[in-house]
Amino acid sequence: MKSPNLYNDIRPETGFPFKFPDSSTMVIFGASGDLTHRKLIPALYNLYRKVRLPESFCVVGFSRSVYTHDQFRQNLLSAAQDLAGEAIDQEDWQEFSKHIYYFPGDINKASDFKELSGFLNNIETGINRPHNRIYYLAISPEYYEDVITQLGAITTEKQISGWNRIVIEKPFGQNLETATRLNQALHTVFDEYQIYRIDHYLGKETAQNILFLRFANTIFEPIWNRTYIDHVQITVAENLTIGHRGGYYDNAGVLRDIFQNHLIQLLALMTMEPPSSFNADAVRNETYKVLSAVRPIKPEAVWEHTVRGQYRGYRQEKEIPPDSNTATFGVVRLFIDNWRWQGVPFYLRSGKGLTEKCSQIILEFNEPPHVMFPMPPDKQIPPNRLALSIQPDEGIQLRFEAKVPDTVAEMRSVDMSFEYDASFGKSILPDAYERLLMDVLHGDASLFTRNDAIELAWKFIDPIQRGWESEFAPHLELYETGSWGPTEAAKFIAQDGRQWLNGQETAE
Repeated sequence: MKSPNLYNDIRPETGFPFKFPDSSTMVIFGASGDLTHRKLIPALYNLYRKVRLPESFCVVGFSRSVYTHDQFRQNLLSAAQDLAGEAIDQEDWQEFSKHIYYFPGDINKASDFKELSGFLNNIETGINRPHNRIYYLAISPEYYEDVITQLGAITTEKQISGWNRIVIEKPFGQNLETATRLNQALHTVFDEYQIYRIDHYLGKETAQNILFLRFANTIFEPIWNRTYIDHVQITVAENLTIGHRGGYYDNAGVLRDIFQNHLIQLLALMTMEPPSSFNADAVRNETYKVLSAVRPIKPEAVWEHTVRGQYRGYRQEKEIPPDSNTATFGVVRLFIDNWRWQGVPFYLRSGKGLTEKCSQIILEFNEPPHVMFPMPPDKQIPPNRLALSIQPDEGIQLRFEAKVPDTVAEMRSVDMSFEYDASFGKSILPDAYERLLMDVLHGDASLFTRNDAIELAWKFIDPIQRGWESEFAPHLELYETGSWGPTEAAKFIAQDGRQWLNGQETAE
């Protein structure tokens, strides 16, 4: 392995020491799957190249496919090369791949887990280190409880030394009932501090930067409230349709797929109170507080506070019933009943097959209470806007008004703009999984969702989903792919005297 260089001591760019995580073994269930090949292994490889993994770190892939260690390593290398679009450094890969092993097994066989336990003990004893283990569930959600049960058998055996952690991908349940049952299953084997419910959105640098924008800059926090903000729009738009995910998506729909996790988590980052410190308990306590203040939407009121849509051609997609009423687009207007946000509407929007792929948060401030400048009677001063682009054009733009030169009182909207590429250089943003896996290795759960927040999110989403499946549901509006969704979405926000701010409109 490379020598640790600057990461071993003080980092010049920050003045802080880099602390290597404990030596550990990451067991990936579903090791032959897409997530492992496209996200997990490339992220670990990048961390290795940055010298952020300990010398004796190991990865053990577990799945039913039968491979030797070398065959598994070669499969991972081929996938990494396809993903990178260029040759992987062979010397780096050869050193990195020495840390990768493969164990063929069936998640339904207790005997295979017992053999896995012995295999792990042999590896860890051979390199003379504590038996610290991370169990990563890169498998379909219907198998989560089976694997947890099997892990319970091997983690309760006498362990020489070390700790255990478990990482679980979304979706975490299909509703409150299933999420609660999954939490209960987890807590029979693991304590809450050992559980890492991963949402890759929280690993994005631009999502993390929301907290730094708010709490590291004194100019924003005094105006981050109902006194100055008219409304907030949070959009997660995808230009692709469902593709090969028909079997999953038709059972999930846009509410379960995006609203319950990505949008609710972005909402919490935007609206939470300042934590007392930047540690897991403090951050997650404030997340719970603000989510507990979100005003419920009853099933019989969904027609008033939501819009649902479906792109044309959805019912012709593979594995989709010809009469499916699953929504691929949704809008939810919600309110937070606390001192800071009382009366401020939040518009959450997401959909498939839209004009562009983008995730953004826009705060629109109140209009000036009095216009002192000579202006036409039908013209108003546009409100200031703060736009946070999570992806793909990562950055922050503040729109304000400026006088046009050589005019009496003509104004024009201009931007103060921060772009990650311009400030930090292209390709500086790491993949979200790099940060999240690093946090798991360090035992830092700040960017992972706690069980109580998961259940609060479902308590909010479940009644809306029930309403959408009832006689109170708003009409399922059809929309063309490549559009910004059904026209009803524009009418919905226009009834409140507002309009959607799509993509580049934030900068105009």
